[in-house]
Amino acid sequence: MLTLNKTDLIPASFILNGVPGLEDTQLWISFPFCSMYVVAMVGNCGLLYLIRYEDALHKPMYYFLAMLSFTDLVMCSSTIPKALCIFWFHLKDIGFDECLVQMFFIHTFTGMESGVLMLMALDRYVAICYPLCYSTILTNPVIAKVGLATFLRRVLLIIPFTFLTKRLPYCRGNILPHTYCDHMSVAKLSCGNVKVNAIYGLMVALLIGGFDILCITVSYTMILRAVVSLSSADARQKAFNTCTAHICAIVFSYTPAFFSFFSHRFGEHTIPASCHIIVANIYLLLPPTMNPIVYGVKTKQIQDCVTRILSGSKDTKSYSM
Repeated sequence: MLTLNKTDLIPASFILNGVPGLEDTQLWISFPFCSMYVVAMVGNCGLLYLIRYEDALHKPMYYFLAMLSFTDLVMCSSTIPKALCIFWFHLKDIGFDECLVQMFFIHTFTGMESGVLMLMALDRYVAICYPLCYSTILTNPVIAKVGLATFLRRVLLIIPFTFLTKRLPYCRGNILPHTYCDHMSVAKLSCGNVKVNAIYGLMVALLIGGFDILCITVSYTMILRAVVSLSSADARQKAFNTCTAHICAIVFSYTPAFFSFFSHRFGEHTIPASCHIIVANIYLLLPPTMNPIVYGVKTKQIQDCVTRILSGSKDTKSYSM
């Protein structure tokens, strides 16, 4: 009787099948994906450049924005180039270890996105509720520490994903009906027990997402109370305007995330697989595309820096928060 080693049940590579059911239209799908990716790369790199070299943007709010831009760059670059290779050149193979690395980056930086949005909500809370202590509370060392803690929190929770996935035996083929290596999509190709993978994935999603959403909700509740208590309508408007871009970033990030999360669990048999996959890609592509646009439109300091650079002016100003 033949026996199989564990290595015999680990495929050398997976085949990413793109968007099942829409094979004939994948070329057309690729154009908006490519356009959004280019906008995301240009916009976020531009924000990082401005924050790095413009003294007027050397403030806590913009340091957190730099974290968000870096996270967005890694998040969309982990998936979209490979998706475009599938759509344009039919390069569908991805090595097993390469698949695990891609999975690690995707899940790490989607969680990092949520964590940075939470930090930005706390930043707005301190700026509006404790304006006189803003610069003393959010010092550069504090910002570096909370940013590092947010990153390490996600990394430590995602590392087990790779071990849980690698331990599984794969005997249901190696074709992934997706554009990237998602944890549960890979696990479903296994003939082993994936209950631990499913439970751990749900726990991480609820632990990270639930905690971040709770902090954001509490922060904006306190902000709303502080803004309403202001006597001047102009002061209320100014305080609210400082939060507008961040609120838009939250909407762009969490709306497709919630749709993807709940549709996978409650609409798996009623919503087409192609819809699941397109939304999953939008979830990784929409925030990186829209965040630079929103902050560029809604933030006067960024507009002034861009205008000064384009006009060639060397004058440096100090802007209020």
